[in-house]
Amino acid sequence: MLNPWTMKMEQFTAFSDMERGRLDELISGKSGHFAPKDDIIADGSHSANCHLVLTGLACRYKMLPDGSRQIMAFLIPGDLCDAEIFVLKTMDHGVAAVTEATAALIPGAKMRELLRETSSLGEALWWGTMTDLGVLRERIIDHGRRTAYVRIAHLLYEMLVRYRMVELTDGDSFRFPITQTDLADATGLTPVHANRTLRKLRADGLVDFTGGVVTVLDPPRLKKVAQFNGEYLHLDRVHAGAPVGQRAGDLV
Repeated sequence: MLNPWTMKMEQFTAFSDMERGRLDELISGKSGHFAPKDDIIADGSHSANCHLVLTGLACRYKMLPDGSRQIMAFLIPGDLCDAEIFVLKTMDHGVAAVTEATAALIPGAKMRELLRETSSLGEALWWGTMTDLGVLRERIIDHGRRTAYVRIAHLLYEMLVRYRMVELTDGDSFRFPITQTDLADATGLTPVHANRTLRKLRADGLVDFTGGVVTVLDPPRLKKVAQFNGEYLHLDRVHAGAPVGQRAGDLV
């Protein structure tokens, strides 16, 4: 099976067998195992390795002086946590496990080498960085302009697309076991407001959230409610062998 990093980056361009083998090699070395709430890399720290999520769910976050937390993005298998760490002196935010998670430890020297190449792999890494920044920009729009109803709808629809990119959906369902507090921290709402908004999305027949699994009951309608425009994910390619309706690009 393709590794999730390959599946994500092949949304940008198809790789040769040699290129796929190289990505497999990069994630086949050391790995770290993290319990929920463990830091994969802490705010203000430095690491000689880049971390790539292999299993589980993680998040980018920032703790404020008053003890409150802002989640800026959720990270799923195939997402790099800290591609910039070998350039920066220290991290300016933390990345923590939301669930039990495993992350590959990729030596920074090898990542630097890869990014400097004028190959499909190097270009795909830059594409991945641009899509990560696109996700962060959407969160800024969330907090500045979207209503609570729209921002939660947008987040859930985005996660459906992103999970489908790495083939971790079952139809229109995906495992997303976040807490009410996690949802509030990711959307800038109080837990009560986030929960009330999620209940309205359920009552409107758009989503079901049971046992840590999100099921999008009506993808076209949720997309419309979310005012979702997937251009920021830059899905230039889809897996040609996947049936129509089961490809990430079919949702944007």
